[in-house]
Amino acid sequence: MFQMNIRILEDDTVAERMLPYTGGQPHRRHACVAVNLQGGGGFEIWQYSERKPLPIPFQVQIGDLGIFAMKIKCRDVQAFYEEIRAKYNNISAVEEAPDGTKTFWIEDPWGNFFQVVEYGYVYRDMKRLSGGSFGVMIGVTDIEKSLTVYRDILGYDQVVYDKTGVFDDWGFMDGSEETYRRVLLTHSETRKGPFSEIFGKSYIELVVALDREPKKIFEGRYWGDPGFIQLCMDVVNMRELEKFCISKGHPFTVDSCPAGVQFDMGDASGHFTYIEDPDGTLIEFVEAYKIPIVKKLGWFLDLRKRDPAKPLPKWLLGCLRWSKVKFD
Repeated sequence: MFQMNIRILEDDTVAERMLPYTGGQPHRRHACVAVNLQGGGGFEIWQYSERKPLPIPFQVQIGDLGIFAMKIKCRDVQAFYEEIRAKYNNISAVEEAPDGTKTFWIEDPWGNFFQVVEYGYVYRDMKRLSGGSFGVMIGVTDIEKSLTVYRDILGYDQVVYDKTGVFDDWGFMDGSEETYRRVLLTHSETRKGPFSEIFGKSYIELVVALDREPKKIFEGRYWGDPGFIQLCMDVVNMRELEKFCISKGHPFTVDSCPAGVQFDMGDASGHFTYIEDPDGTLIEFVEAYKIPIVKKLGWFLDLRKRDPAKPLPKWLLGCLRWSKVKFD
């Protein structure tokens, strides 16, 4: 439905470096990273290969602690709504977000919520309406404490709105009749890096439930169990970032390459780390070293040989369309 059909990598190996979040034991998992060439962030779709996943034991409500919804970009919300409604029933009506943006909601078969948001920028026109990830909604207990991560480390320093009340655009979700504070953030600086132009602008919405005690979505469960397990950020110069995170009071909790050796994941390689926000929500940093461009031709791109701040040319990323996975 979202046209996340460009496969960047696929891997079915043991996750040995995530022991702090997997009960101290390594587990095999099947992971696939996919993007939409019209622009936006990617998806990492994930499933345990041997362990039985533990579903969320309660109905997630607005403001529960962690990532409770993902934002999807779309150039024409009304047209995309009609397209989705023709093949899937679990969607809301078209509403207006607090900033007047057209939006609607989709709940997938596993209880994950997606907010479709209208935004005109298209990286490469694939003649589709939807783009990739546009951001997330995160339940927190204290907005100001959370800003030490989302503003001071991740750079989401611009407030689009800061509103408190009962919100009509949430009517599709449980808890919509209650009162919330919601703060929508974006970044004032244009992002840099190899994938900055295809990822584009993004948003993080922090939400505090004011009428009840929110539940922690991953309480008693493992990283990789059903739900939105993490927010992933593309970065360069991981070691400098580590020093910066320590200075802000949020040291790495996981480091895939503590000795400087690259981490291989299927046909790609790089370096990943994690920090936590004040409520324990996981944020992953990934510095990509190698990605497949046209795997069947043996064409891989070594990003370490390029200017890390310079975006990759459109023609080069356009070649990823040869990695498109076709669906019925």
